[in-house]
Amino acid sequence: MLLPVAKVTKLFGAERGGGVVVALYAEFPEDFAPESEPLFVRIDSLDVPLWCERFERRGAAGALAEFADWDTARRASELVGLELFVEADEERSDDEFYMEDLIGFAADVDGRQGEVTDYYDSEANPLLGVTIDGREYLVPAVGEFIAEIDFEGRRLRMTLPEGLLSLND
Repeated sequence: MLLPVAKVTKLFGAERGGGVVVALYAEFPEDFAPESEPLFVRIDSLDVPLWCERFERRGAAGALAEFADWDTARRASELVGLELFVEADEERSDDEFYMEDLIGFAADVDGRQGEVTDYYDSEANPLLGVTIDGREYLVPAVGEFIAEIDFEGRRLRMTLPEGLLSLND
């Protein structure tokens, strides 16, 4: 079974060739060994292994990567927007997750489409950063506002109290 762990967000180092910037999800394994295990990407419903020629972490939630056989900017651009996966070591309980796990999920907030782009942890008021039409909205990360979570489809549907967010400005 493959576990989604990251998303390719953009190209980098155009003068060098096929480098990409990768946003790491909370599930990205701390002990990932790029020299001995591949990342996978789904292309036309096929799981394609990507062997890292370069994998350089940039903080806790980012990395720069270059993959064998994806060594030109044109080839690497095919990866932008795609999720990266690793082989899952063990199954975890379906009812166990952390709010950070929702980063990268498609978000439907009262009918408006966006993406969960961040999680702000606070005992007083944990928030999800949801980007809709290029603007980030901070939404309280509470169960009452989460109508549905589809872990396999990586989708989140939220229903908010009227007036909590003004999505029309």
